[in-house]
Amino acid sequence: MTSVRKGQAPTPLDRAAFGEKFREAFRDPAFQRERAALDRIEVIAWEAYDEGRKAPVTRKAGPGFHDPDYDLSVDWIEARDRLLAAQAKWERPETRSRVLLVCASSRNDGTCPGEMSKTFRLTQLAREIVESADAEADVLDLSRVTSDYDLNIHPCKGCVSTAMPLCHWPCSCYPNHALRQTGDWMNEIYERWVAAHGVILLTPTYWYQAPGPLKSMIDRLVCADGGNPDPTSTHGKKAEEAKALDKDWHFPKHLAGRAYGVMVHGDVAGIEGTRRALCDWLDWMGLVDAGQKSRLDRYIGYYEPYATSHDTLDRDEAVQEEVRNVARAVMEAVRRLREGRLAPPDADLGAPRPK
Repeated sequence: MTSVRKGQAPTPLDRAAFGEKFREAFRDPAFQRERAALDRIEVIAWEAYDEGRKAPVTRKAGPGFHDPDYDLSVDWIEARDRLLAAQAKWERPETRSRVLLVCASSRNDGTCPGEMSKTFRLTQLAREIVESADAEADVLDLSRVTSDYDLNIHPCKGCVSTAMPLCHWPCSCYPNHALRQTGDWMNEIYERWVAAHGVILLTPTYWYQAPGPLKSMIDRLVCADGGNPDPTSTHGKKAEEAKALDKDWHFPKHLAGRAYGVMVHGDVAGIEGTRRALCDWLDWMGLVDAGQKSRLDRYIGYYEPYATSHDTLDRDEAVQEEVRNVARAVMEAVRRLREGRLAPPDADLGAPRPK
């Protein structure tokens, strides 16, 4: 078996450096009234860090797992159970069709910009079409990570690059209570993706690429494409055990069979590359595109001032209708998929090099 390479991680913080880091969250002078209480809490936090108590609340995995005696994180078990329930509901023919609308702009009027995004307005156009088709529209507004208290999409740690079985479905990297990597939104987001029969991504371009919250979500969805549903098979994050499993891994596609559409907009450059990258990603994940009209990239106010871009969108009735068409195409694809009348022509072809 190939060796596990070591030597990159920095030296852990000593007690004094940890204390300085811990107190950074309490700069408001109002906290000084509770200085003694904070000192006591800091001691507990230090012990959790020093002992590496990533998942302090666990229970035995139980039947159905590779190692039923392994102590699994209760956070992970609860997230996994919600995904299983969502998938079971998704599969039932009587379940009402559901479309996840991802509003990927970082901007909203509850934070520094002071104004809603054009992406949010386009999302509402798509929502109206979904709801008019008697389907459930689930709006996932990723700008909330910039405006909500302690709501995070923590970055992917790249477990899959050590070995695919080390990347668990759902992600087991967070919450990490030892490092105060908490408030992670992804367990809810995983459930919303699983519950969706169709997904529509609506996004601006930021410097030729997807906005940060969208890219963070995409990276964390790597576990949906080949992820290991049994962390006891690697006894948590044991790299050696994951590498031993990797050569025969079957790469399950946990979100395959859902329809998708994409709308990318910008004002100067980068829309085509972003649209292509998003569609390639969704194709790779096993989602089914809803046709040419469901994959849209458009400029809104090309080289015009940012300050008047909402006014420009008001006047651009053609792009508004194109966004509605993205939603219409996705709704038709959802209907055909659920009736068993739509499947990719290559659906039954095996991959000679699965990864």
